Amino acid sequence: TYRPLDLHQHSLFPFFRAVVPQGVERLPLACVRAMDGILNFDGPLDIELLDRVCFASVEGSPGEVSEAQSVLNQFKDHEAAWQAVDSILEQTQSDYTRYFALSVLEPLIQYRWKALDREQQEGIKDYIVEKVVKLSSDEQSLEEHSMVLRKMNVILVQIIKQEWPRNWNSFVDEIVAASKTNELICENNMVIFKMLSQEVFDFAAGQLTRAKAEELKSSFQEQFLSIYQLCEYVLTESNRPSLLSVTLDTLSCFLSWIPAGYVFQFNLVPMLIQKFLPVEIFRNGAMKCLIEIALIDVGDPANYAKILHLFVESLVTFLPIDTDIAEAVEHGSDEDCDFVQNLAMFLVNFFKTHRANLEHPDNAEALIAAHRYLANVSLVDAEEVFKICLEYWGILAKDLFFEVKSTSGNVLMLSGTTESARRQLYSPVLQIVRLAMVQRMARPEEVIVTEDENGNLIREYMKDTEAINMYQNMRDTLVYLTHLDPDNTADIMVTRLGQQRALVESRAPKDEWWNPLSRICWAVGSVSGVQSEEREKRFLVNVIRDLLAMCEVAKGKDNKAVIATNIMYVVGQYPRFLNEHWKFLRTVVNKLFEFMHERHPGVQDMACDTFLKIAKSCRRRFVTVQLGEHRPYIIDILQKLPQIISQLNPTQLQSCYESVGYMIGSSSANKEQLIRELMALPNEKWHDVMSEAKATNALALREPEAAKLLTNIIQTNIRVATSLQDSYVCQLSQFFVDILLVYRTYSEAISQAVASEGPKVTRTSQVKSWRSVKQEILRLVSVFVKACSDPALLQEKFLPPMFEAVLGDYNSNHPLARDAEVLALLSVVIEKMKSAATYLLPRIFDTVFGCTVEMIKDNYNDFPQVRVEFFGFLRSVNKHCFGALIEMGDHVGAFVDSVVWGIKHTRADIADTGLYILDEFWDNVRRSEAANAFFQSYVTRLLDNLFYVLVDTFHKPGFKMQATILRKIFLAVEHNEIPVPLFDTSSQDYPSNKDFLLYYVVDLISKAFQNLSQGRVQQFATGLFTHAGDESAFKNHLRDFLVQTKEFGDDNADLYLEEHEKEQSEVEKMRKAIPGLMKPSHDEMSG
Repeated sequence: TYRPLDLHQHSLFPFFRAVVPQGVERLPLACVRAMDGILNFDGPLDIELLDRVCFASVEGSPGEVSEAQSVLNQFKDHEAAWQAVDSILEQTQSDYTRYFALSVLEPLIQYRWKALDREQQEGIKDYIVEKVVKLSSDEQSLEEHSMVLRKMNVILVQIIKQEWPRNWNSFVDEIVAASKTNELICENNMVIFKMLSQEVFDFAAGQLTRAKAEELKSSFQEQFLSIYQLCEYVLTESNRPSLLSVTLDTLSCFLSWIPAGYVFQFNLVPMLIQKFLPVEIFRNGAMKCLIEIALIDVGDPANYAKILHLFVESLVTFLPIDTDIAEAVEHGSDEDCDFVQNLAMFLVNFFKTHRANLEHPDNAEALIAAHRYLANVSLVDAEEVFKICLEYWGILAKDLFFEVKSTSGNVLMLSGTTESARRQLYSPVLQIVRLAMVQRMARPEEVIVTEDENGNLIREYMKDTEAINMYQNMRDTLVYLTHLDPDNTADIMVTRLGQQRALVESRAPKDEWWNPLSRICWAVGSVSGVQSEEREKRFLVNVIRDLLAMCEVAKGKDNKAVIATNIMYVVGQYPRFLNEHWKFLRTVVNKLFEFMHERHPGVQDMACDTFLKIAKSCRRRFVTVQLGEHRPYIIDILQKLPQIISQLNPTQLQSCYESVGYMIGSSSANKEQLIRELMALPNEKWHDVMSEAKATNALALREPEAAKLLTNIIQTNIRVATSLQDSYVCQLSQFFVDILLVYRTYSEAISQAVASEGPKVTRTSQVKSWRSVKQEILRLVSVFVKACSDPALLQEKFLPPMFEAVLGDYNSNHPLARDAEVLALLSVVIEKMKSAATYLLPRIFDTVFGCTVEMIKDNYNDFPQVRVEFFGFLRSVNKHCFGALIEMGDHVGAFVDSVVWGIKHTRADIADTGLYILDEFWDNVRRSEAANAFFQSYVTRLLDNLFYVLVDTFHKPGFKMQATILRKIFLAVEHNEIPVPLFDTSSQDYPSNKDFLLYYVVDLISKAFQNLSQGRVQQFATGLFTHAGDESAFKNHLRDFLVQTKEFGDDNADLYLEEHEKEQSEVEKMRKAIPGLMKPSHDEMSG
């Protein structure tokens, strides 16, 4: 089967290691230095040496490969290299060398074609066409030189894109005529048609201007009849399997864009379904065509009903409807697997596009049969296949669900039937789908205990984003399916769970029940809240009973751990049930406390995570006296807390403290007392450390164990502050003075260490541990500031002493000892205080801004986290304290300079933040009194830097915001919103700012891209103004420009400037003819 080249990813020899051509030997090591002999362009090229260099670049030793590729790249870069291509192709005996010669030619055609004269263009075109025909005309040549022919095809397609239709309008007729002379030539021509179709309709974005892409598409469509007739002739008359396969493959590319008439007015569909689908070697080719046809949504609905009936009738002849497709795929060939995936894609596309029109009694049998096939395919153990099916089942289930919820009467869904009949129609199919969902449910984010490739249980540290997305989609689908028939969903889950229980009780091997049990439990958790309370209660009791029974009879820690994690996951997903059943909730929580002492990997983590989830969703139950009890259960938890957390590591312990914090935070009485009891143990340890510090003049704080303990205590306080929110103020007030003392102590220690031992000391473990304490203190204050609802309290009690300790320390410290968390805290304070933080701005800028700029200005790599937080701080300042910023005249220029520098940053997140700041700053400044001064100083500079990042491919992800800001600038000039001249009036004279910017942009672009003609540059600059009023048109204008910047020379665009100007004139006339579209000019107003 022909596999096309990826036209945008090919490198020198990426996919083919040919048999070593006769006469080409490995380049002796002694001759490696002689490789650069091929770089002498003053005399005849040494073809034999070139052969050896090309061979060495693929087959040589690592040193030879590196040297050879370096020399070959230098050869390719020489401006005269392409002129040697024809002699290389004629004289060489090596396909490696032929491939290299063609790779020299390719960039010439892509980017410098228009710089060649007409005779050179014709010569290259004729030569390539001749070679393609010669190589594709006989079996031996095709087999021996397949690599070279593929590359030739790529080159030819690039030429076609440049020449067709203006200079080679007969291309289609010529290639069709040649195809009829020889089946081998026809086969290769089909490949060329396919590649051209992909280039024009699939890959045009970013490679061709919109005008060129539309021209090629229009030409393709206008001349397609002869291409289609050639395809039809081949499919009807040829008996050559490879030609038929290639033709089907090519036709599948055409079907995404050809007019629907070709599909339905000719005999294409019956031929695909009845002639090719039943034949195994053509089955997948036919399916690819049908996949594209399924997406066509025009014409008579009867056409699609005919397709449905024909397809089902043909399918049952070689795949009976009761076939166990999952088992067949497991034992089938790769082609069988491909067919099942193609079958899923066709059915999903077809149903998504046409199901609504097919729901008619005449089509019911075929429609359900086709759905039955798709449901059976959903049971196949192939993730990609299942994803395809899942998409459609989500659509169908959602559709049926909302019809149920929205009907206020009997809405006819099928002719002559009611909604209930429609649901009943799909009911047998959806039963299979529910089974597939339960059997294949993806792992939720909360489950952190998983199996590795060796079948061992491990704790997962990295989130599997793909699995999480898969779970979310499956969960949504299963929720809709459960709403439609909750009893069927529950029956499937309980039955499957019973089967797993039987396996556990019979001591079955773990590989028979570990994974299926987990997937069932994940499915159980996914439908929480879907059933009625009574039904959910019965269902969950059955599930938990079976799981607990399994846990009792299971042997071995691994087996018990699997069941335990599933129990924890399930109970954590049913907060409604837990809230309604206190005794069960208390039992579950006590079970979690037991699991916190289980040392199996991941079990303690999951127990803590589940406890946190339950604490958030059921928090009030723990602080309320329950029926039959004499005190809230939170009292028992606080009394047992030292034992509960005794086996936990610091991270797990902190999670437990956060969980209890949520409970206490929901209490309406004795909250401060409960907080004191919760924090008794951490406060006691803190007091011990501080007592020792005071006894040793703070020297005890410098010990590694003391720093480590303080870090853990502060981290615990951070988690508690997160859950208590405002209520945490009573705890912070107790040791806030101590916190500041600790911060200053470690600041002094770090400064002394740097002074005595130099900056390298900041990399030692001791100084790192000191900095860790400081960083956690800053994070704690940040969390509290975010949570505090009383800005006045912050301003009076906490922020002044905190800034006194932090700002001066940051300014005086060595850059390697400065903490990014200081900048993060400043951002949080400004976000919380908003304009009330204005009074702090001068001091912050004097102590923090300048020294941070000095740290990061020399490159884009040092202090990465400082950079991120610095630009976050700048954005907060611009957003909430813009007025104060503008009043600090000395700092405004540095602020703008920093933002402009940020948009050029190599880190995408920082560059994006810089663009957002610049966009928001522009909006702020144009409404301020400082607008005119800013415009005069910065507009041209902003344009310089915005065009710099626009044309730099490294900053391509920021295109949207780059275009947005550029459009605002040109729109402001176009609408005369900038009243002051943007040019130096003492040395320059322009009628308007628009005239000046036109000149400025033309000059800027002309100097940067000397390959562009003056006419093209002028057209681009003018378009920046004419398209500024339309966001979409402006972006497209920029995209076309980016394509043009890659090309050298020019085409006939300048010849069409008059037509373009005329077109613009007609547009202007039309706009003037419609009242309100044009703003009145000053002349009109004065008249």
